[in-house]
Amino acid sequence: MTEIRLVGTAHVSRKSVEEVRSAIEEFQPDIVGVELDRGRFISLREEAAEPSVGEILKSGNFGQLLVQWVLTYIQQRIGAETGVKPGAEMLAAVEEAEAHQKPVALIDRDIRITLARFWGRMGIWEKIKLIGALIYSLVSVEGQKIDVDEFTDQDVVSAAMEEFRKFSPRGAQALIDERDAYLAHQVLMLTGRYERVLAVVGAGHIQGVQRYLDAPETLPPLPTLTAGVKTLPWAKIIGVGVTILFLLLIAAIAFSGVGLDVLLTALLYWVLINGVLCAVFTLVAGGHPLSAATAFAVSWMTSLNPLLAAGWFAAIVEAKIRKPAAGEFRQIIEAETLAEMRRIPLFRVVLVAALANVGSTLGTIIYFLFIFPVLGIDPTVVIVEGFSNMVEMIRGLF
Repeated sequence: MTEIRLVGTAHVSRKSVEEVRSAIEEFQPDIVGVELDRGRFISLREEAAEPSVGEILKSGNFGQLLVQWVLTYIQQRIGAETGVKPGAEMLAAVEEAEAHQKPVALIDRDIRITLARFWGRMGIWEKIKLIGALIYSLVSVEGQKIDVDEFTDQDVVSAAMEEFRKFSPRGAQALIDERDAYLAHQVLMLTGRYERVLAVVGAGHIQGVQRYLDAPETLPPLPTLTAGVKTLPWAKIIGVGVTILFLLLIAAIAFSGVGLDVLLTALLYWVLINGVLCAVFTLVAGGHPLSAATAFAVSWMTSLNPLLAAGWFAAIVEAKIRKPAAGEFRQIIEAETLAEMRRIPLFRVVLVAALANVGSTLGTIIYFLFIFPVLGIDPTVVIVEGFSNMVEMIRGLF
């Protein structure tokens, strides 16, 4: 019968590094499983090929990328306080296994799948709360003394996990529960070939993985843990809705008889409100004035096309001006301060893309909320008269 031992770690704890080495020395496993996927393993060994700027812009996942960078930055800051690089305990497990000539298994789910399922499962409100929490964390982590070794204490870990579940139930399912099941699947696969299996996982996964190991029949099928999240394309649906709403609004104004000057003013405000907010957010991101001008010029149009985004155009111009170089992806991950991160051209390009899109979206919302008061006309009268006149005109044509 296979003997399995789980070692729970904190990813920036020197104590965890020592515990991992001791466990391998004492347990003498036939194989060591580590909570890494191939991508993160290569990255920790600094052998990863970085995506090009073109690939980043083409993906359009600016929000996800910023979340990933911010989370990495927070880990880096905590690691700097303890003198331990994030993931050092996993590398220690790999190095110790290699020193004892033991095979190593990478047992975690691909980080790209995890992030995609994490982001895809969360609702809009959960995403807003997450972004707010990350911003708060960026501020609070500076200069704060943290006892990282507490994060291997199961009582502390359990309390933290429960708080995260309250904060983001769907996010916790993708980030914790699914990975507990995936890790357990991988460990069980090793038991068919090895008699002594040591698995090094984050302390937050210990209870979940052990629960599945004790009752393997409760494990969800492996394919369900790696499939893409099937969600409605809300961005496109909302984009189409905005286009239809705007066209109906303009048509109602045009046919209501309030005058050509009111119609032209409504169109002008669409251009100005979208453009100004998009440009302002581009500048807030540290974008070049030419990027802001580009954002202003295209925002009115991209807000009406669900397949386009103002941030893409602003980011393309920003990239032409800042000229991000090879190696900057890793520089962002290893940045020691926010100021240092913001000075890296690639980070600036992605931030411009993300915030320009936020500005454009905010401009669209503000336009629909305030256009009638700004125009000084009664929306009920305009809509009723406009659509009545359109119906009469259509009847006249047929």
